[in-house]
Amino acid sequence: MQPSYTKKLTITALFIAISFIGANISVFGSIAFDSLPAFLAALLLGPWYGAAIGFLGHLFTAITSGFPLSVPLHLVIAVGMAVTMLGFGFCYRLLANKVSEKLNFVITGIVGIVLNAPVSLSLSMAALAVIAGKEAALGLLTMLPVLTLVSVVNITMAFAAFIALRKIWDRV
Repeated sequence: MQPSYTKKLTITALFIAISFIGANISVFGSIAFDSLPAFLAALLLGPWYGAAIGFLGHLFTAITSGFPLSVPLHLVIAVGMAVTMLGFGFCYRLLANKVSEKLNFVITGIVGIVLNAPVSLSLSMAALAVIAGKEAALGLLTMLPVLTLVSVVNITMAFAAFIALRKIWDRV
């Protein structure tokens, strides 16, 4: 049974607050743990909720770190986060009754990592190339290893929380 719309909005607000807390745990400038609640929301509430939380979560990180890459570029990154959560959430739902849960986690996790690291970084590089030139855009490549690692950690923690919360969630 799905929770009511009001309950979903309340839980969304809670995830947004947790995302703000995660935004304050940064690894490399504007790379932080703001996306964990968005990945979890994409699993529990659905892709669109995860997308909204991912978008806002990145903006919180950008705000708390002083918009190190410029406001326009951080807006592009926030859109990339929303797209990541949509892809992640829809992938999980598409595979939910077609493959084993473990295989679903592996495939969905890979989709999330690819969307959150190389794909989002490519979008950011394209935007930065327009804003500041090709050389500046190529400098973003240095973020790929850290972004990939943090994506793996965020997604793994989201799956662990999802497994732990599933029994409680059914009673919400």
